Amino acid sequence: MAIVELKVPSPGESITEVVIARWVKNTGDVVEKDEVLAEIDSDKATLTLNAEESGKIEVLAAEGDTVKVGQVVVKIDTSFKPEAKKEAQKTEKVEAKKEEPKKETSTSPVSKDSKKDATYATGTPSVSAAKIMAENNIKSGQLNGTGKDGRITKQDVLAALSNGLPTAGAVLSNSWKGDRTQDRTKMTSLRKTVAKRLVSVKNETAMLTTFNEIDMSSIYAIRAKYKDKFKEVYGSNVGFMSFFTKAVTEALYHFPAVNAMIDGEEIVYNKYCDIGIAVSAPKGLMVPVLRSAELMSIADIEKGIKELAVKARDGKLTIEDMTGGTFTITNGGVFGSMMSTPIINPPQSAILGMHNVVERPMAVNGQVVIRPMMYVALSYDHRIIDGRESVGFLVKVKEMLENPSRILFGGKLPEEVLLGL
Repeated sequence: MAIVELKVPSPGESITEVVIARWVKNTGDVVEKDEVLAEIDSDKATLTLNAEESGKIEVLAAEGDTVKVGQVVVKIDTSFKPEAKKEAQKTEKVEAKKEEPKKETSTSPVSKDSKKDATYATGTPSVSAAKIMAENNIKSGQLNGTGKDGRITKQDVLAALSNGLPTAGAVLSNSWKGDRTQDRTKMTSLRKTVAKRLVSVKNETAMLTTFNEIDMSSIYAIRAKYKDKFKEVYGSNVGFMSFFTKAVTEALYHFPAVNAMIDGEEIVYNKYCDIGIAVSAPKGLMVPVLRSAELMSIADIEKGIKELAVKARDGKLTIEDMTGGTFTITNGGVFGSMMSTPIINPPQSAILGMHNVVERPMAVNGQVVIRPMMYVALSYDHRIIDGRESVGFLVKVKEMLENPSRILFGGKLPEEVLLGL
């Protein structure tokens, strides 16, 4: 009998332990080579543990356990092949069929309702009960079913009404059931790390936030005019994030301190723009990085963001995908946020927060007009970024988004370039 031991892989530098988030397979299961056995949570990402050989597995750690990197958590008996598993299942089915007792036929009449009762889950009302409940705005959670398998009968509803159960119009209907219980869930390794990092940012940086607003009319006009052509050529839509990324990279060139970070007693000025893009994933907010975004076109940025978002959704982001950023953009507007103060993503020194676009009356050339406006926020570390730089950076981003041609001319208008101004 050949036994293969599977050890916990290293998710990245400096990480010494991980958490077994979920077992996909269990002790006694027969698996194929490379089949996923478990999901592992680390401080920075979720990884999978895959079978190195085919065979029957023995699980040595439970879900939720914290284990060391390099620790043996699974053993595989390679003498038991998947083919043997299939033959065993086939034999079990044959034996079960032989032993299956013959069904007795009933001579007693069975109503249609009783047949339905056997298939309904606990708390499901009968047809007649459901009608009365709908007329009186009564939810299943308000009643105790006395029918077969806990099914709610017409008599249950009438009895509840006679005992003073609130009827239609008596109370506002909502999603709550009045159940005064609590659920406790252990924090994941990733969530604990995020919590520690956020608290450390508040404690270890002199964080301030400055605000501005952007008239999105020009961006709207460009998207409306070229969205079909853009999709035809590049196969994707053109979104706000790509325009903001280009504007940010240009503004970072003019205000390099915003793209810098503190390392001990030194300030490191980055001569490139690795932009972290905050994306929503099943396990929480992730911040993968677009490398050298200053050299990318709008189409390249759209493609890069899409690829990172898909990897985040599928839980396939790696440590390398999320490290090394110099500046971060987060878009709370997709969730409806009007205003926020985003928290810096260390060791970076600044983060830009986008918000939702709202049509508001604005004074333009002495006239009140309706414009699509977005509030933006820049949180920054005041230890290395002064007020002049933070405000100037945000104004530069605003100018380029309200006049997108500036993005192509180093933050200047075409006529300013022409005149050498």
